[in-house]
Amino acid sequence: MHLPKNNYLCLMMEKKDIRSLTKEQLRDFFVANGDKAFRGNQVYEWLWSKGAHKFEDMTNVSKGTRAMLESNFVINHIKVDTMQRSDDGTVKNAVRLHDGLVVESVLIPTETRTTACVSSQVGCSLDCNFCATARLKRMRNLEPAEIYDQVVAIDKESRLYYNHPLSNIVFMGMGEPLMNYPNVMKAIDMITSNEGLGMSPKRITVSTSGIPKMIKKMADDEVKVKLAVSLHSAIEEVRNRIMPFTVNFPLKDLRESLDYWYRKTKSKITYEYVVWKGINDNKQAVDALVKFCKYVPCKVNLIEYNPIDDGEFQQASDDAINLYITELSKHDIVAKVRRSRGKDIDAACGQLANKS
Repeated sequence: MHLPKNNYLCLMMEKKDIRSLTKEQLRDFFVANGDKAFRGNQVYEWLWSKGAHKFEDMTNVSKGTRAMLESNFVINHIKVDTMQRSDDGTVKNAVRLHDGLVVESVLIPTETRTTACVSSQVGCSLDCNFCATARLKRMRNLEPAEIYDQVVAIDKESRLYYNHPLSNIVFMGMGEPLMNYPNVMKAIDMITSNEGLGMSPKRITVSTSGIPKMIKKMADDEVKVKLAVSLHSAIEEVRNRIMPFTVNFPLKDLRESLDYWYRKTKSKITYEYVVWKGINDNKQAVDALVKFCKYVPCKVNLIEYNPIDDGEFQQASDDAINLYITELSKHDIVAKVRRSRGKDIDAACGQLANKS
């Protein structure tokens, strides 16, 4: 392959993000450069536990060592480009990545806890017709450190505005987390590690649009997090229309993977379910959901929809929501209504991603 001279030099000069190295690799790096292995432990602690943004922040590391790190590596730390606070306390962050792309993360407070909603991709791999992010298409996967940084930023905001650390995390921002599985799992490992944030995996929920093969892999990998599925319809034709990618992942396969998940983990599934006017706000749709919920122990979050335009997808009436609650309750299925938060601020994922 022949490259123009300038391009070749750029490739040669590109430095690796130091946070892509394991602790063992860092220790090996220092030994190979004539230093002690424990220096790798020091630097690793600065990168993760202490959240250093620059090598010069590592005050117990010699200037010569910091200069060596500077010449070999970079720290591709995120930057909260814009932060908006809603009247209801919700905080939305426009997170700028090292390459100029932008994703969104959100802090959602309640009386008893604060929840971080974080992104896993720039754009999305899937094509859900009701989602603003899907219109962007996937530009790239987020690295584990970029996911971790979102959580660290929201934890700081939780402590600043609500005087307590972050309580919960949900992977429900931009992107399909199971289509970036290795990086999401590495991020979760660091979030739950005592060398990272030390959060319990039971306080983390991975929300997927329903990729059966990857749900089974989560179960096989004995992942300890909770699982949520954005279902939105238990009628095949309706689901395929609003989420076209599901043609390749039929409800039968999804149901089988969720049964597999429950048998392996004994962890209930949460179904995230938006009710739209004229789409799934009828008795047939309700009955189909009730039937689907009986296969595997679960609960249902009925989500208030925040329209992205004046098109096909509009919030259903309260009567339609109440019909779901009534019928689900009749069959002893726990159902809650989740109201849209942060309506008075305009940091929608699609709007943010275009501000690069």
